[in-house]
Amino acid sequence: MTATNPLLQDFDLPPYSQIKPEHVEPAIEQILADNRAAITRLLQTQQAQPSWDGLVLALDELHARLGRAWSPVSHLNAVCNSAELRAAYEACLPKLSEYWTELGQNQALCQAYKALAGSPAAAGFEVAQKTILEHTLRDFRLSGIDLPPAEQQRYGEIQMKLSELTSRFSNQLLDATQAWTKAIADEAQLAGLPDSAKAQMAQAAKAKGLDGWLISLEFPSYYAVMTYADDRALREEVYTAYCTRASDQGPNAGQFDNGPLMEQILDLRQELARLLGFAHYGELSLASKMADSTEQVLHFLRDLAVRSKPFAQRDLDELRAFAAEQGCADLASWDTGYYAEKLRQSRYSLSQEQVRAWFPIDKVLSGLFAIVQQLYGIEIHELKDFDTWHPDVRLFEIRENGAHVGRFFFDLYARANKRGGAWMDGARDKRRSAQGELISPVANLVCNFTPAVQGQPALLTHDEVTTLFHEFGHGLHHLLTRIEHAGVSGINGVAWDAVELPSQFMENWCWEPEGLALISGHFETGEPLPKDLLDKMLAAKNFQSGLMMVRQLEFSLFDFELHATHGDGRSVLQVLESVRDQVAVMRPPAFNRFANSFAHIFAGGYAAGYYSYKWAEVLSADAFSLFEEQGVLNPETGRAFREAILARGGSRESMQLFVDFRGREPSIDALLRHSGLEEQAA
Repeated sequence: MTATNPLLQDFDLPPYSQIKPEHVEPAIEQILADNRAAITRLLQTQQAQPSWDGLVLALDELHARLGRAWSPVSHLNAVCNSAELRAAYEACLPKLSEYWTELGQNQALCQAYKALAGSPAAAGFEVAQKTILEHTLRDFRLSGIDLPPAEQQRYGEIQMKLSELTSRFSNQLLDATQAWTKAIADEAQLAGLPDSAKAQMAQAAKAKGLDGWLISLEFPSYYAVMTYADDRALREEVYTAYCTRASDQGPNAGQFDNGPLMEQILDLRQELARLLGFAHYGELSLASKMADSTEQVLHFLRDLAVRSKPFAQRDLDELRAFAAEQGCADLASWDTGYYAEKLRQSRYSLSQEQVRAWFPIDKVLSGLFAIVQQLYGIEIHELKDFDTWHPDVRLFEIRENGAHVGRFFFDLYARANKRGGAWMDGARDKRRSAQGELISPVANLVCNFTPAVQGQPALLTHDEVTTLFHEFGHGLHHLLTRIEHAGVSGINGVAWDAVELPSQFMENWCWEPEGLALISGHFETGEPLPKDLLDKMLAAKNFQSGLMMVRQLEFSLFDFELHATHGDGRSVLQVLESVRDQVAVMRPPAFNRFANSFAHIFAGGYAAGYYSYKWAEVLSADAFSLFEEQGVLNPETGRAFREAILARGGSRESMQLFVDFRGREPSIDALLRHSGLEEQAA
């Protein structure tokens, strides 16, 4: 099988088009067996007097091979999902979970790390190496290394079950999203929708062999209806289908229901935390984060909620009054996006759709690259000849002073069989190999933007531009690392509540006149964004920011309270309702099942960690305030940020890196000012 299995070959970039579902399980089984044998041999030589190269670097080599095979499989499962690939992927999850648990509970391996950390040689290690040893010994503890055998076994069973359940949550959400569509034969039903949205819906209908237009629950389609459709009944129908996905409510009630999975996942996480000596999963989650305690996180979120809620109430009162003037006296959840857009147009003569013409994808990309080239002293070039998983995918290379730094794939558009949302994942880590070769990093950057239609380039809304900058910030964190030890290079080893700092930081340039001048140009004429439009965008920047803030705080508090109080007799829905009592100014309808599609916490890495977005936003706003003082395209400030934050990965504590850049600990003032909420700050 080795000769024909691409996942067992040595390759530079993954041979995506050659990877077939039947390759997956044999490759992973082979590599896991090879690794187990290699670790046994390694421990025979390393237990008495371990060395960095003999222990840490040797394990890095083994796991780089496993990552090289698994990373493209995991990626394809997210962006080109099929029944066959899904089955192959899921067959490997318990095998991988068992392997990592085994490793985390390997007493001989743990003793070897302890011996290395206490050896005379360790005194001469660089900071990154010392951090890796600290993190590894912490992770042994969090893997149950100190538990009795029966409890260790239970730990392994829980981890295996959790990997299966979280994957099933993700699959059911994808299936539920794809299970509902609405064919429209009469164009009058789509009154209010912009031509670009209708063209995309016509394209979707044609792809299914239908006449007319097809509305789906993929985000660009859903967003267009909720923002622009004049037909209120249509908005209600699409809203209902979207917010009841994978639940016991709505048009597909009971089909793909994630409700039972959520309870099982929470039960197992709670049991895992207790097994390891923590009061609840929230505490376990914080063991590897910046935040010190449950109390600190909850105080941070509730304090922000108290500051924000009056602004949110004012936003809602304005929206209700405006909707009433327009003849809608009973504003419902399916009306808020529609009337908010109308109010924005009325107040600022500005619509997201109008702005779209000035953000063709290639202009946005060239401007984005120009910004980071000026800030960080790098060059970015597109590469043309590469193996891919879809024709829309593009590949770019970063160079510095002519030398290769890293590469990244862009997969930017929504399509069938692709997971929703936007994300970055490291396809390959930067590291120095056992042979002394420097392995350069590779990143996958994935979004779900509205694709090009009718021969026009893809035109982005300003929200989509911001998403692109956000994900690219993650990408730069992964790609611009100067650390050559895999355990803390790029985003590895970075505290999860600091990992959003570089991404949210990049969003700031989408709002700066100097940044907007580089990323915008009319798709037909190339003319720059007119000053009056720019002024309107800046004036509208904090439009309804109070409502936006409390919405994010609702998600964050719900996630944290859910994991900190699970087992107190309340259902998931009851926890969500109690959080809404604290922070929400408008309640969604009783059938809304938001939690059932909250993949960040039930199928992603954000369990008891969704607060990280707000936590890191404080860091990013404060970091950016230095650019506001010294010039938003100031290369010296840019280089300082790169060297303090981006280059150093997880090699030091995140707070120390922030202080190295800013000269002090973070202050919340910049976030409140950027969000237009500062008058409450005093």
